[in-house]
Amino acid sequence: MAPEQITLYTAKICPYAQRTEIALAEVGVPFKRCEIDLANKPEWYAPKVNPASKVPAIAYGGPDVAPENPSPESIKLAESLILVEFIGDLYPSSGIVPADPVLRAKARFFIEIVSTKFSPHYVKFAMGDPEGTHVALLKGVDAVQAILPDGAKYAVGDQYSIADIAFTPFWARLNVCLQKRIGAYKDEERTSFLKALEDPKYAKFAGYVQRLLERQSFKSTFHEVRSLLCQSSLLS
Repeated sequence: MAPEQITLYTAKICPYAQRTEIALAEVGVPFKRCEIDLANKPEWYAPKVNPASKVPAIAYGGPDVAPENPSPESIKLAESLILVEFIGDLYPSSGIVPADPVLRAKARFFIEIVSTKFSPHYVKFAMGDPEGTHVALLKGVDAVQAILPDGAKYAVGDQYSIADIAFTPFWARLNVCLQKRIGAYKDEERTSFLKALEDPKYAKFAGYVQRLLERQSFKSTFHEVRSLLCQSSLLS
């Protein structure tokens, strides 16, 4: 059976959207890409694609039509983590959704840790929130490192998975913002955070994120110039 067509509605600036782009790059499936200007969303987008008017979203199946006029026959899906798993389920041979139920549960738990222990501190830090200190951000790093398996390449083993896809776009944007000195954080907080990461106790985390940023699926979907607008991406 021929695969159904996929149209991805995305935005280069958005870390959530990049999750879906990474998943599509990992499975190597052709798809249509429709860039949505988050500052000036087209009028047709919410009524025809995603009532929440957010990216990413996918139109799956139906006839081959222009992205701005999706067919009513296509299935409209949204929310980045749902889409990443959906893509993995469509193409199980990619391995991004672990076949083993234990590893699959571990991947989802890793995503939960990222969502609750790392991302809130990342947002507060980048936005210059008084609670967004380097100490708080390091607690998020600690939480991620604590569940990384010893001697493995990625979040749940040597197989790249949905867990890694969920985390990568956010770490990449934080890294760019820190290196380029972009963000509302205080410079002394930036310096303290980067200095702390040099401690050998973070060697496992450092090796992990380096492998994430070296992954071709990440590099081919990351647009650094747009991602420098990290403050806007936090609000998208």
